[in-house]
Amino acid sequence: MATVFKVQTLNSIAIEGLQRFPRERYELASDIGAPDALLVRSASLHDRPMPPSVLAVARAGAGVNNVPVAALSQRGIPVFNAPGANANAVKELVLAGMLLAARNICQAWRFAEGLAGEGAALDKAVEAGKKQFVGFELPGRTLGVVGLGAIGVQVANAAVALGMRVVGFDPQITVERAWQLSASVRQARTLDELFSQSDFLTVHVPLLDATRGLVGPARLRLMPKNAVVLNFSRGGIVDEGAIIESLDAGHVGAYVCDFPSAALRGNPRVVALPHLGASTVEAESNCAVMVADNLRDYLENGTIRHSVNFPESELPGVGAWRLTIANANVPNMVGQISSALGDAGLNIADLLNKSRGDLAYTIVDLDGPVPAATLERIRAIDGVLMVRDLGRRPASPA
Repeated sequence: MATVFKVQTLNSIAIEGLQRFPRERYELASDIGAPDALLVRSASLHDRPMPPSVLAVARAGAGVNNVPVAALSQRGIPVFNAPGANANAVKELVLAGMLLAARNICQAWRFAEGLAGEGAALDKAVEAGKKQFVGFELPGRTLGVVGLGAIGVQVANAAVALGMRVVGFDPQITVERAWQLSASVRQARTLDELFSQSDFLTVHVPLLDATRGLVGPARLRLMPKNAVVLNFSRGGIVDEGAIIESLDAGHVGAYVCDFPSAALRGNPRVVALPHLGASTVEAESNCAVMVADNLRDYLENGTIRHSVNFPESELPGVGAWRLTIANANVPNMVGQISSALGDAGLNIADLLNKSRGDLAYTIVDLDGPVPAATLERIRAIDGVLMVRDLGRRPASPA
């Protein structure tokens, strides 16, 4: 009889994602005992007790700031996310942000909303007031893009299509993203070089110690006068005090972001939106579907895809008994596991071992079931974090 997995949903998850879990194999509920997995969007797990039954955590979004990744890694629990699933939604908002700033749309709208009178008097007020909102056009302007992942590449390519010059910086760009990037995008050798050329600057990097305050006072001074800074990534990437100081000094022309704060409120040069980056029906659906599929594949087959802490690991089924082991990335781990299986008289039909930083993950397909004593022996190996016996897996389709 197939195992029934219990998934606890800690936020409202798009129905398209929930429908990926077949009812005969999954129980889904917001309040469920001994869950095998947690499915979240914005709920913080940092101060939430983590049940010992949890095998995986999946976030229906790209960032995982609300998930205690390091603590889960120590237990051998993979954390899944949905990189790129909301890329188009964020890209569209960045483009909207550039237009809002270039044409002073928010300021002009507030002005028009405050007009009194009607008829000729109103028309006269409109004509007299519109001069203060004269903007500029995008073609020929330079956009600097920091971070050329799924979102950054789409933003860069869209800006090229609008007739902008685009300069990018990402020393860790993947081969996949490089293939997707327009050949018109020029490479900046350093961040300082990129800042000095950017009429518009947009950041698309995760919030880490290395990126906190990346847009700070020294780099803002390098930017052309009246440049526009856009932040639809994470609030801490831009030094808020530095951007306000530059705005008030008349150097930076506008700051458009997705992270309102008391310090930014009321500044006429700031457009702060209420974290709308991924707030589209399509993005929420895409994220939910991606993490649901990857969570299912892990629970049922041990496959790891789009995890933020464990390596990509996929082994086609050969109709064998499958065992997965999450462990510290130390020497002789596979040797110790193989010895335990060999001593039990088990033959290895196929094996995959992958590592990522301090963690490693092994999938072993065997010619017979694993005795309970052998499972306990493997669990007792120093450095082993989690062992899962998935039973006999069907062979993958040819």
